[in-house]
Amino acid sequence: MAKWTPAHEAPEPLEGPVVATVTGGTVIWFVLFLAQLPFYGRLDDSGHLWRLWTCLVGTGLGLFGIWYARGREAAIERAAGQG
Repeated sequence: MAKWTPAHEAPEPLEGPVVATVTGGTVIWFVLFLAQLPFYGRLDDSGHLWRLWTCLVGTGLGLFGIWYARGREAAIERAAGQG
């Protein structure tokens, strides 16, 4: 198997309001969870209860993402201050 070599360099990663984007996504997941909560019985009867729990898991992962993105931005700022 031959070693793969890229034809050109990878582009720089896109930077933007990462924490705001992750926070917005987390809020959307939580709102979707709350919107489906009144229909718990209907979702359970039709076998679609996984939709409710998917929204809750999305919220939990979003909270982790907020924590991670804030730490990443703080580390980037620290590194920029040292250089």
